[in-house]
Amino acid sequence: MTRHFLDLGAVGADAVAAILAEAHDRKRARAGWPRGRADADRPLDGHVLAMIFEKSSTRTRVSFDMAIRQLGGSAIILDAGSTQLGRGETIADTARVLSRYVDAIMIRTDDPAKLDELAQHAGVPVINGLTDRTHPCQIVADLQTVTERGLALPGSKWAWLGDGNNVLHSIIEAAGLFGFSVACGCPEGYDPDPAIVAEANARLAGSNARVTIERDPARAAAEADVVVTDTWVSMGQADSAAKIRAMTPYQVNPLLMASARAGATFLHCLPAHRGEEATDDILDGPQSAIWDEAENRLHAQKAVLMWCFGLIG
Repeated sequence: MTRHFLDLGAVGADAVAAILAEAHDRKRARAGWPRGRADADRPLDGHVLAMIFEKSSTRTRVSFDMAIRQLGGSAIILDAGSTQLGRGETIADTARVLSRYVDAIMIRTDDPAKLDELAQHAGVPVINGLTDRTHPCQIVADLQTVTERGLALPGSKWAWLGDGNNVLHSIIEAAGLFGFSVACGCPEGYDPDPAIVAEANARLAGSNARVTIERDPARAAAEADVVVTDTWVSMGQADSAAKIRAMTPYQVNPLLMASARAGATFLHCLPAHRGEEATDDILDGPQSAIWDEAENRLHAQKAVLMWCFGLIG
């Protein structure tokens, strides 16, 4: 049965735990090595990953390219505008064709229905590199980042400040799998999808963990172990002065960060709009793990690929 990596909730806690363990192990195993050297075991030798980009990318593009190289394989990068997708070929037909050429497909797109259609018609693993609904690969890297810093996920508290977007949706899914709380500090009108919140809270029933919506940013951040934010205007959205005004009280700055636990970790998936969702002294400060988080996209992606090919979990 083909293993697709579409969303954390669908993949499940055991699989994500196996992916995290693999990411930690592979990162440790190549400490100090040149980036271009393949891992000693080259587990995906000869495998080819096709990467489809309908949205701009730095971290996803480079980390997946380097991930498959370090695992011994290679990548083909496809920008939708320069392929037949840009001329109206259906996602289903593209899936059928690519499945005859490559061993796995990663797609970074807008509509999650495109991801689902690709997976439905592909005969090889399909990986969600981002949709407007979720961003699971990012959250695997985030989980790796906080656990390598010693955080036990069950019972921890995560605070989200800002827009209820795709990154938050995947954090909420992870909370349901691993038993941690998420306080979503969002202005009214910018909440996360209620269905995703409800599904996570159903998983958390019987525990002390909960996903909540908070209008007071300081209350959201209070006693948090992890504080997370993202750009206020997501990729593909028009700049909105009204939205930015609504988000301004949710900026992560030293005063807000002081509400969290001493030593709390700050995360941001990047790119950052410095001085908007977070101030420079937070982004570059001692509690920030954003550069480790960015690096861990590589190690997380490698582990996701290993799982998709049935080599772990």
